[in-house]
Amino acid sequence: MTDQQWGFTFHEAACVQCHACEAACKAWRGVEAGVKWRWVSNIWHGQYPDLKSSGITVVCQHCAEPACISACPAGAIQKRDTDGIVLVHSEQCIGCQACLAACPFGVPQFDSKGIMQKCDLCVNERLADCNVQEITVPPCVASCPTGAIGLRLMASAEKEATEARLEKALRQD
Repeated sequence: MTDQQWGFTFHEAACVQCHACEAACKAWRGVEAGVKWRWVSNIWHGQYPDLKSSGITVVCQHCAEPACISACPAGAIQKRDTDGIVLVHSEQCIGCQACLAACPFGVPQFDSKGIMQKCDLCVNERLADCNVQEITVPPCVASCPTGAIGLRLMASAEKEATEARLEKALRQD
């Protein structure tokens, strides 16, 4: 585990469920139909007829202790020591979906060839305009009209707390 790593911040009260983050990611990265690297999930609170909904954006959390890494029999998933970013080496993926079964957020997506894909915080070398190492902002963050999504370096304890909050919110759905 790294002392600090990149992580998304999310302010649920600010999310207006516009899906701009989802659309920006899909358009920027050319993600094929049916595959989502980031999506907005509607969470319902209360009981009928007093229901209220809020949006939560679901994306790879680049976990402090990624379950997907140990679940992958091909060793296709790795976490960078320098910044905690979890990357998939698609040429090694065998499409077994063990990573999906292990992920508490249900994030791993599979393309039409059965190869796992997910958010890489836009650090892919081919995307120099969207590289967190150059301190630019990924399209998902830049497109959010309310500033509900952020990206910053986090201490390990804060990162784990962020992951726990998202996991709890998703279980309520």
